[in-house]
Amino acid sequence: PELHHHPRQAMLQLEAAITALGRPLLVGSSLGGYYATHLAQRHGLRAVLINPAVNPHQLFDGFLGVQQNLYTGEQWQLTEDHIRALAELEVPAPQDPQQFQVWLETGDETLDYRRAEKFYRACALRIQAGGDHSFQGFAERMPALLTFAGFAPDLLQKIDLSAL
Repeated sequence: PELHHHPRQAMLQLEAAITALGRPLLVGSSLGGYYATHLAQRHGLRAVLINPAVNPHQLFDGFLGVQQNLYTGEQWQLTEDHIRALAELEVPAPQDPQQFQVWLETGDETLDYRRAEKFYRACALRIQAGGDHSFQGFAERMPALLTFAGFAPDLLQKIDLSAL
């Protein structure tokens, strides 16, 4: 979903979605991976994390002020309150490889994959050489995501993923 730029508002949106969906598989990339980690631990849900941010509140030095959403064009102010709200969502490193799959690409130009590799070391890590922050190998990994979500293998054979 398109989320609000403020972490507390985004969490309200995500909590409402979880309530509406029951026990969904969470899939989050970058900051969405950080949110998914928090929510999966809070609700006992499974999650696939794609190039997830680790401790993002520690990464914003020098970035306070006007920001622009690259997808919607919306401009907003990154404040100390945003950073505090992100810090409030921090959870201990997950320990259950059955609950968390973490997909990393070593060529991520935005986040150092080694931070996530260390933080999620007890989880099911899938590290691919190269790629970038958008996770170039997503289409190839889609069957694994659907399997982790509980879709039957025979159903997966009927899905055409070539458009990805």
